[in-house]
Amino acid sequence: MNKKYSVGIVGATGAVGGVLLQVLAERKFPIRELHLFASEKSRDKRIVFLGNEISVQELNPSKFSGIDFVFFAGTGSLSEQFAPEAVKYGAIVIDKSSTWRMNPNVPLVVPEVNSNALKSHQGIISCPNCTTIAFVMALEPIRRAAGLKHVIVTTMLAVSGAGKKGLA
Repeated sequence: MNKKYSVGIVGATGAVGGVLLQVLAERKFPIRELHLFASEKSRDKRIVFLGNEISVQELNPSKFSGIDFVFFAGTGSLSEQFAPEAVKYGAIVIDKSSTWRMNPNVPLVVPEVNSNALKSHQGIISCPNCTTIAFVMALEPIRRAAGLKHVIVTTMLAVSGAGKKGLA
C-alpha cells in the first residue's frame, strides 16, 4: 500500500512530541505532509524532520482541515478543548494525555493487545499511560495462556512524565 497521510502533532515542541517525531521517522510512517502545533510561544520555531525544516504553527482548530491523524502529545486541557475540533474537521485523534482514558465512548487502545477496540472509535482514540502499556504487553500473553484474575502493581514514574521542565 502506497497511501500517505497528512499528520498533525499537538505539543510538537515538548518531550512527548519529540519522541513521537522520532518514532514516526524510525518506523517510516507514510507521511504526505506534517503539521506541527504548539503554544504561541513556540510559534515559528523550526523543527527538522527527515531532513526538512518544518515551522511550528500556533494551535487553531481551522488548521485541522485536511489532516488524517492528529496526535495529541500536549496537556490534557489542550486535548479536551481541541481534540473534538480535530474530529469535526475529519481527523482521527490519538490522544497521549489522560483526558479521554476513562470516557466510555473513547476506546483505550494498546494495538498489540486490543486492536479490535479501534472498530468502535468515534474519532478519538486514547492511549494508556506508558507504564500501563508496558505491563499489559507483558501480561497479555500470560493472560491468554494461563489466565489472570488480578495483578497488583506499584510503579515509580520517571521525571520525564513532567515534560521538558521536569527533565531540566
